[in-house]
Amino acid sequence: MATYSVVDKGECIACGSCGSAAPEIFEYDGEGLAEVIFEGDNNKGVTAIPENLQEELQEAIDSCPTECIKVQDAPFN
Repeated sequence: MATYSVVDKGECIACGSCGSAAPEIFEYDGEGLAEVIFEGDNNKGVTAIPENLQEELQEAIDSCPTECIKVQDAPFN
């Protein structure tokens, strides 16, 4: 099952762990904060993360020291 993800930039400390774990899903903005970039999502949480990337997504979630990566089964907007 696909899931949707966003990064709470207010909680992100720009540690880089999510981008290392899942570079197809996460990138960093001009301030160095993480955001979801998968298929142009622009951290809106409206683009489904497919099943073949779920392991990488979970690795990113598990490695995030501030738990700022949010995931749910439906689009955020």
